[in-house]
Amino acid sequence: MKLIDCIELNAARLTQAGVSFGHGTTNAFDEAAWLVLWRCGLPLDSLDEHEQVELSAEQEQQISTLVDERISSRKPAAYLTREAWLQGIPFYVDERSIVPRSLIAELIADASIDAWLSDQTQRVLDLCTGNGSLAVLAAMAWPEVAVDAIDLSVDALQVARINVDKHALSERIRLLQGDGLSPAAGQRYDLILCNPPYVNSDSMSKLPAEYRAEPELALAGGTDGMDFVRGLLAQASQHLSPQGVLVLEIGNEREFFEAAFPQLEVAWMETSAGEDQVLLVTQEELTKKNQDLQA
Repeated sequence: MKLIDCIELNAARLTQAGVSFGHGTTNAFDEAAWLVLWRCGLPLDSLDEHEQVELSAEQEQQISTLVDERISSRKPAAYLTREAWLQGIPFYVDERSIVPRSLIAELIADASIDAWLSDQTQRVLDLCTGNGSLAVLAAMAWPEVAVDAIDLSVDALQVARINVDKHALSERIRLLQGDGLSPAAGQRYDLILCNPPYVNSDSMSKLPAEYRAEPELALAGGTDGMDFVRGLLAQASQHLSPQGVLVLEIGNEREFFEAAFPQLEVAWMETSAGEDQVLLVTQEELTKKNQDLQA
């Protein structure tokens, strides 16, 4: 069987099984291509040059077994391959952290955030770092900055350590464990990146099995998805420099966000998912909001 035929066969199997996507792919063909190429030891971007390669019977069996596991376990493919890609950069991942897919990665890569930074930008925080992917991308994008990466989960930070070391950034990325901003006591940053748990409880109850295979701690945001965000916005101004900004991902929860923070002026950032999933807010605006609440 040719490699392309094997991909199409297993894409049909994934479709028939009703698996869900969203952890690096959006459809059955791309998911099958990922699994087939990985199982064959081929680069994930090499389909065009290898699609007519004849597979051995052993390779076909190994691929079938892998797809069987994808279907029966409902685990994201990244947990089976132990690898996920974000903006072309490979990251190690396993069940100790969610599969990296933050839209903030796009904003780092396309320099959308750069207009809010300056030559004075020295310190960046990646809050809720998970497997450390945004911290790594930030360190790559801005070679002059020092990056702190915080997560509550000790397990997730163990995965982040693998990625920091993998990309030889241990001298510039500091991993900190703790709840919210508490490990950053006394620290101020020019930029805070945060992809927090924001899925509201109703949506959590309806998530496909692939998402339930991930740590709930990294997804569940309470009744309206804003539990973590409330605490963050109440404290963030104290951890930002006077010209600092917070870039916050809230997914499909804009309605709940605006209901929770009706007076907060934010800039909505354009991503591949639209203009309502990632926002930017300044230290000045957060300070004003908190002063208004105390008045």
